[in-house]
Parts: sequence; structure tokens; C-alpha cells
Amino acid sequence: MPSLIPGYEYDIFISYRHKDNKGDHWVTEFVEALRTELESTFKEDISIYFDSNPKDGLLETHDVDESLKSKLKCLIFIPIISQTYCDPKSFAWKNEFLEFKKKASEDQYKLKIKLPNGNVGSRILPVCIHELDREDKQLLEDELGGVLRGIDFIYRTPGVVRPLKPHEEDPKGNSNHTFYRDQLNKVARSIKELIVGMRSTSSSPVEQTSVRSDVVLPATKRKMAFAAVAIIAVGLLSFTYYYFGGFGSRIGATVDKSIAVLPFANMNRDSTQDYFSDGITEDILNHLTKISDLKVKSRTSTLQYANKEKPIPEIGEELGVVNVVRGSVRREGDNVRIVVELVDAKTDVALWSESYDREVKDVLKLQSEIAIEIANALKARLTETERKNIETVASYNIDAYDYFLKAREGRFSYNGTKSELGIMLQVIDQAIKLDMKFSEAFALKARAWFNMRTFGVPQKTWQDSAIYYSN
Repeated sequence: MPSLIPGYEYDIFISYRHKDNKGDHWVTEFVEALRTELESTFKEDISIYFDSNPKDGLLETHDVDESLKSKLKCLIFIPIISQTYCDPKSFAWKNEFLEFKKKASEDQYKLKIKLPNGNVGSRILPVCIHELDREDKQLLEDELGGVLRGIDFIYRTPGVVRPLKPHEEDPKGNSNHTFYRDQLNKVARSIKELIVGMRSTSSSPVEQTSVRSDVVLPATKRKMAFAAVAIIAVGLLSFTYYYFGGFGSRIGATVDKSIAVLPFANMNRDSTQDYFSDGITEDILNHLTKISDLKVKSRTSTLQYANKEKPIPEIGEELGVVNVVRGSVRREGDNVRIVVELVDAKTDVALWSESYDREVKDVLKLQSEIAIEIANALKARLTETERKNIETVASYNIDAYDYFLKAREGRFSYNGTKSELGIMLQVIDQAIKLDMKFSEAFALKARAWFNMRTFGVPQKTWQDSAIYYSN
């Protein structure tokens, strides 16, 4: 079956390590499920090259490059990223992944494609079935030229990280909150976006060659044509400069970089831990607000979506944002797992996702790291001052930070009584006692004293206290 675009052998090439298809035949099952999903996504038939034979008829004496040349002439390359895929010595890595990257970078469309929504996507579309070791992830990102933006088919529970199955016995037990069919749909929609993007540009070369070079216009008409082109060029440059604030600005930054951070889910299923997941959500949001190139929705706007199942496109439309961050937090003893995903609110396609397993004491640095990763995924302009502000840790005492989160959560949950504010002040004092340089705790205490004005506290008392702790 030929490709949808003339000149290509296949629409999709599936690359994987054959050892990852043993046993449950996960890759074979995925490919068959993808074929079915693509049938309901495209009007035309989509051709997929999938080598189910470990040998593929290629022997040591054969010219591998020439044998694979026609097969790698495809629109989209899907590597099944496992624990063993990123091996520079493996056949899949050397003769498929690297070869496709080279060939795609040199053909008419190049490796990056402008999508219908104005964003840019890569013709390499990773499907991740395992978490990667740090060095393997770095190797892959070095080749991709940026953050790994794959679609996860991973099932995670404490002590378990395995490929996601089509039919899970306990789907809600997956700390990733992902379902096989949903992820499959994301792959199909991402493929469609890429192919539509390639098709929209495929007519350009033909249109350019349709003008005969041997036709010579009269001198007067040539001057008029030149003048018309010059006027249009000046007009476009003037429009770009005026509308986007200078030639150095990124086109579409105002629109494409609006973002909302939804309340992270508390995976402990213990409501007494809500303050911790909520606190992490707010601190990541606060870090993002320090980046002037991003337009970040306030927390009060997103609180309504806590513990609610609602489609991302609907949330994006209600909030007026193009990007949405969602995630989950699981705290177990001295360890914490944070899963974060950046989603295109219009297409519901994941732009970036990552899971972090750290000690609780490192959670403050981790929040800064996550915020910077999100900014990088959005290609946001990040100044050195902004980066320094984000990387500055509020407190190095995790116990003080824990008290601070409990007190800060009271801003949104306390019932408005004087006694509740009194308890809030006591909890803040515990944080300050453990870290006398914890400036955010002092600022929160100032705010609490300011709120005391509504409960008959003498003005001099609440005002002097608020000013003192603010200073």
C-alpha cells in the first residue's frame, strides 16, 4: 500500500527491539490496535511498516543501509522506547532511528513539521513503555534535539513500572492516570496532525515550479511587479514589528503560551495529605508566573477543577488557555512521586510529560526543575534573572516547608473564624521556628494578621503586626 504522499514508501515506520515483543507480544498488539484506531481517524488507508520477523531477511552479508532505504522512506517514525531501545550498538538504534533522523532531516519536509494549530511537531513520535535511565534519556534527547515528548504507555504503582495493557485489572491503580485507549487515540491524532501539516506544505514545490523561467516580462511590467513585491514585503515587516513587538520576538507567543495549572491529584487517597499536593501545585504555578513570556491563570481560577473529571479541551475553552498542566502526587514516608503532563488544550495531545521519584527533602528543588521543564517545552523565553528567581529555594528545611504548606492551605479552607486564623498563625510559627530565614512564612504570617482586622482586633495591633512581618 503506497503512502498518502507520493514519493514515500510508507506512512508510518514502527521501530522496536525485538526482545520487547517477546512474551505478551506488546508491540504486535499495539500495532494492530493502532491500525484499528487509524481506520476511524483517517478516511484513507494508512500504510504501516512493522517488522514482526526478528531477522527481516537481513543477513550479515547484506547491505543493511540499501535494504532499509526504501522502508525508511516514510512520513512518520514511531520508536517504541523501552529500557533497552537507547543502545548505540543495537540494530534498531543504529540502522533505524539514526538513519530515519538523517534521511528525514535531508528530505523536502525536514524533521520538524508545522502543525495546523501553528505549533511544531517532530516526525519522530516516541511511544514510551518504560522509564528510562538518566543516561539513556540524555542520549535520546541529544538526538531529538530537545526534551523527550513521547506518549506514555506506562503503568506505575509503588515498586512497579511496566507497559500499560489494553485491559487492566485495576486501571484506577495506575498512578499515571492513563488509559490504553486514550493513549492510543493520542497517537492517532498526533499522526493525523503531522500528516495534515505535511500535506499542507506539499503543494508549495509544485506551485513554485509552475512559473516558467523563460518568460520575460516587459520592462514596465517588471518594474511594477518589483514595486508591488517591495510594498508587500515592507508591509509584512512593518506588521510583524508592530504586532509582535520587534523582530526578535517569537510569533504567536501571546496566544500559544497561555497556560493553566490544574490542582494535582492526591494519590495517597488520604484527604489529610491534600495540603501537600495542593502546595506543590501552587508553588509550580508561582514559579511559572515569574516567567514574563508566559500568561498563567491564577490558582483561584483553576481550583474549581479539583477532583473533577472534565475534558481538557473544555477546561481550556472555559479558562481561555491553549496549554494545561495536570499531575499527581504520591507521598510515601521520605519519598515522593510527582507525575506531570503538559497538554495542548485544543487537541488534548500531550506536549511533554515526566515522572519524578525523589526524596521529600528534595521537593523544593524539584518544583523549580518542573517549572523550567514546562517553560522549555513551551519554548518560552527565560531570562537569567527569571531562572535565578525560579531556582532560588524558599527553605532548606523540609519540616518547616511542610508546616508552611499546612498554614498556607488554610487561606483557602478556613471557615472565616478568628479561632481558625489563630490556629493558622500557630502553624506558621512552627515553620518560622524551624527556619528563621523562611521569608515566605513571614509574608504569610503578615497576611494572616491583616485578616485579623475583620474580627475586632484593634487596628494598631493587626496593622503593626502585618507591617512588621511584611518587613
